[in-house]
Amino acid sequence: MQSVPMFDFKSLPSPCYVVDKRLLVQNLELLHQVKQKTGAKILLAQKAFAMHSLYPMIHEYLDGTTASGLFEAKLGAEKMGGETHVFSPAYNKNEFSEICQICDHIIFNSMSQWEKFSASALAAKKSCGLRINPECSTQEHGIYDPCSPFSRLGITIDNFPENLPQGIEGLHLHTLCEQNADALQKTIEASEKKFGKYFSQIKWLNLGGGHHITRADYDVELLCKTIETIKSRYGLEIYLEPGEAVVLNTGFLVATVEDIIDNGMEIAILDTSASCHMPDVLEMPYRPEIIGAAGSGEEEYTYRLGANTCLAGDIIGDYSFGKPLNVGERLIFCDMAHYSMVKSNMFNGINLPSIAVINMDGEPQIIRTFGYEDYKERLS
Repeated sequence: MQSVPMFDFKSLPSPCYVVDKRLLVQNLELLHQVKQKTGAKILLAQKAFAMHSLYPMIHEYLDGTTASGLFEAKLGAEKMGGETHVFSPAYNKNEFSEICQICDHIIFNSMSQWEKFSASALAAKKSCGLRINPECSTQEHGIYDPCSPFSRLGITIDNFPENLPQGIEGLHLHTLCEQNADALQKTIEASEKKFGKYFSQIKWLNLGGGHHITRADYDVELLCKTIETIKSRYGLEIYLEPGEAVVLNTGFLVATVEDIIDNGMEIAILDTSASCHMPDVLEMPYRPEIIGAAGSGEEEYTYRLGANTCLAGDIIGDYSFGKPLNVGERLIFCDMAHYSMVKSNMFNGINLPSIAVINMDGEPQIIRTFGYEDYKERLS
């Protein structure tokens, strides 16, 4: 269960994303310990978390950011600094010159992309790499498995050149999703078996993201041993790109019960939405924890929690409580810093949650609110 911040959630607007800086520092300190022990560099994967008002704090512990395209690269370079890495399945030719101005490391998804953009990248004196696909699946979530059959991500050994192209300084692999160090160890073994002959020809190896390093049961010792083994065997600079692990269990989503109806079971209509404010509930799917709530039927009063959109399937899930819910009551969803914030949208004209932090002194601070103009201006 996520640690609960000690303050009154009623002082915040609803809905509202909240990140507790005190919990964030705990994660960052652990990641920094991994850096110190192994000599690896750790980058924030902005696809998971891009709340840039916290970038200065994060930069005190990490080495920079990684991006999936131009906008993320610009955000990382402007707001955090340090190293800026980028990987895209296919770069836009109209954006590539600006990417070359911003990024230190540029990673290519195919040989055709390398051939198309290598001259520009090398002329800009960038450190270039290729993403490899070791074809080693270690997870069950197909939508998040870059090693699934017919994957569009990474170059398989059958499509890899016999000789490493001149100008390539590194290799990148990313196969994990919310996994422990044993999955990384298995992936590296598969990668060495297929691509190991190239490891002695490069300067750096990027082990991607999906490492759940700050989860309570994560085997940090095995992670460090795995990194140290690779470094000693090949003399490589090692990079990690955690996103979720940076802010795991540091964030909340404050919501309010707007109405309660009975349509065969009691249904609470909230001022938040799975579709708009926590899309992974529908996409992955998963069931977020709520402070003070249990699973369906585990407590006396069970409710289906639904959104205030017109999408019939915009259901967060069934939860039970020790006492009846009331209109106007606050519900606090846990672990809402990663992915929920970056994936939020204004479908159906639903407003975005405000954004707040809990400062190191325990006091909440509103960082950003949204309104009609944000909805209107993005559409035309």
